[in-house]
Amino acid sequence: MAIIFRILLVIVGYILACVAASIVLTIGTLTPQWDDLSSLGLPSAILWSVVGVGAAFVAAIAAPPALLVIALAEGFALRSGLVYAVLGAVLALSLSYGLDFAGYAGEPGGSLAREREVIAAAGIAAGFIYWLLAGRGAGSWK
Repeated sequence: MAIIFRILLVIVGYILACVAASIVLTIGTLTPQWDDLSSLGLPSAILWSVVGVGAAFVAAIAAPPALLVIALAEGFALRSGLVYAVLGAVLALSLSYGLDFAGYAGEPGGSLAREREVIAAAGIAAGFIYWLLAGRGAGSWK
């Protein structure tokens, strides 16, 4: 029975971590144009729909590698919030770079620098939210 509860907790934690990543991505990408958007009178329902669609994309794209990381963390009973934040950032950056880190290395002020920072922040937020919900009890089913 404990394993079934643990699996459900992992699923809920993953879903809410994807929502957190989508919120950070939405706010991080819209921040430079926030004044333009607020002057247009953008309703909050549109922002929440962007977050919802973004969470679905994040969940679909990150599912295979995230499930591997979650399985390893459960197996080794990793319970540190820092570990989950770092793993979230590494996972998000590796998905955004396509595991070709050398091909995208550019100057810090380049056009991709801000997007990579936002993606890393989204991964950190997702990892931390997952840790809050499910990661603190990793390996407790053993």
